[in-house]
Amino acid sequence: MFTPSPRRVESWLVNAALILICFFALVPIATTVLISFKGERDIIRNPPNILPCDTPERAFDIRECRWALEGYRRVLSPKPSNGLLSVALTGNIVRVYIPNSFFYATTTALLVVLLAGMAGYAFSRYRFRGHRFLLVSILAITGVPLLTNLLALFQMGAVLRKAQLPFYDDRLYLVLVYLGFFLPLSVWIAKGFFDTIPRDLDEAALIDGCSPLGALLRVILPLAFPGLMAIFLLTFVNVWNEFIAGYLLVAKNEFKPVMFGLYEFLGQNIINLQVVAAACILIALPIVVVFIFARRAFFAAMIEGAVKG
Repeated sequence: MFTPSPRRVESWLVNAALILICFFALVPIATTVLISFKGERDIIRNPPNILPCDTPERAFDIRECRWALEGYRRVLSPKPSNGLLSVALTGNIVRVYIPNSFFYATTTALLVVLLAGMAGYAFSRYRFRGHRFLLVSILAITGVPLLTNLLALFQMGAVLRKAQLPFYDDRLYLVLVYLGFFLPLSVWIAKGFFDTIPRDLDEAALIDGCSPLGALLRVILPLAFPGLMAIFLLTFVNVWNEFIAGYLLVAKNEFKPVMFGLYEFLGQNIINLQVVAAACILIALPIVVVFIFARRAFFAAMIEGAVKG
């Protein structure tokens, strides 16, 4: 009689647990995708059906599937145009809110990478007066939720808006708020990755004739690129998914992020589940695309941090 070894049993249990976790994580996503391609008649029917492929004679017939694009048409609102594609997408989610969030997320993530990279390198390579105090202070700031500061930030935004400064813009103010909130933790992450890079490489670059800045740009940054990419992705995703600050701190609807667009859209289509599901898929799609293109650098950063950190 075959008796599996304890190590093999442990491997089976771990794999089964991972499969179970992935199943429960993917069920809501798969359900949203299926609802987005259903017609209203198949969504409200009782009892519900998973796939709209049943007929009066058969429980499932793939040739009779009733897939519908009604939800996507209502979200995208395509109309004839004289432009290059001959079709213009006039829906507010794809025309206004997704570009706004893309601007907020990309701008904030790039600024966070730049500032966190410089600060993390300085904390990792140099010892100066107040070094430990600053690190502890930055760590303490990361524990302050954004929600507790929203009243003060709202009042500051109102005062700046009334001052009518020539350079002031709600979009710039929101980027600065996101930058201040996501930068402290990113400094610690960047410092951790710079700590894993041997100082001997800095010294070797200086001996070969590089300046400190040249050593940083030519030697250290390429090695720290996975960590900086991880910071970029984490910041991008967090800004993209943020709702309350974009809702309260921006006065004009045409400047608000995509989560406000989904909130507004939900109020208009609360009974049209296929429309809401299509909007959710379109909002999540940019994040999926970003992770597909940057997944190697992100996973390399996670593995390197786990091994060396």
